[in-house]
Amino acid sequence: MRFVAALVAATLLLAGLAGCSDGADSNGAAAPPTSEATASSPPTPTAAATIDAAVGLQAQHVAALAKLAAAAQEAAGRLDPVPSRDGPVLGADISWPQCPPGMGIPHKISSGQPMPRDDAEYVVIGLTNGPGFHANPCLADQVAWAKGRGLLVAAYSVISWPDEAAQQEYGGLQKAGRAQAEFNLASMKAAGLESPIVWLDVESVPFYDWSTDISANAEVVLGAAQGYVEAGYRIGVYSTPAIWAGIVGDLSLGAPEWRAAGQTSRAEAESRCGPDWSIQGGKAVLAQWVEDSRDRNVTCPGAETTLGGYFTTTDP
Repeated sequence: MRFVAALVAATLLLAGLAGCSDGADSNGAAAPPTSEATASSPPTPTAAATIDAAVGLQAQHVAALAKLAAAAQEAAGRLDPVPSRDGPVLGADISWPQCPPGMGIPHKISSGQPMPRDDAEYVVIGLTNGPGFHANPCLADQVAWAKGRGLLVAAYSVISWPDEAAQQEYGGLQKAGRAQAEFNLASMKAAGLESPIVWLDVESVPFYDWSTDISANAEVVLGAAQGYVEAGYRIGVYSTPAIWAGIVGDLSLGAPEWRAAGQTSRAEAESRCGPDWSIQGGKAVLAQWVEDSRDRNVTCPGAETTLGGYFTTTDP
């Protein structure tokens, strides 16, 4: 929905927030609507009616995103000051795979993957055990581990498709997305984790895959974004350009970006900080690569001077 982006880009530039777009299949490829007209189907809407409905939906998103932007600007004034660094800053991210072996829900059982290397100055900690509404089973222990080493900390959460039961319980897709955020914030509080930002991890979640309707997927992501920002947190996006487009379409609203490079080198990960790897038009803040069974991260150029916008300090 580039129409949405054009209307709110100026508003979101300072806040760095995201919104919504169109639809894709579970493999990340764009897919057409799945419903087909039958003899018993209602008459096909006219082109004018279809356009009016689309514009109405876009207008709703513009209003919601403008509200998010205002809330984020207010939250930005309460960020924890973190001293600037002189160059790239190395760090890591951890979540349920690093829990002791045997913890978690079916299909997401931890295996005791290695914790970050000693050269990590920060750690982004995952709040979920894979999909939404399931907490990282050792979140409190991982928070304590990071605090014991005096690392800078931040939070991320996987956002996932809510099943029919969740949609009915919370009253729709956007409200189910918001409920995921509220669930994760409760987990954060219980674990004693403070972060100025919650990164929205938007990717395929095996056994909990997204729908084939990009507009519906985007409603969930928008709801989660609203939940975090209205609670006083900034948001950012973790994904890749292809995965993001396959799930929520061509959204381009300028949210800060944490860019994944996969099993590769630091040099390749740092190349993802460039404009060719923009996920949805936002500033590149972190780049991630996998090495020796660890998720490693490095700040993108400029982020080393604004660490307080993305991390909270801890005392060992």
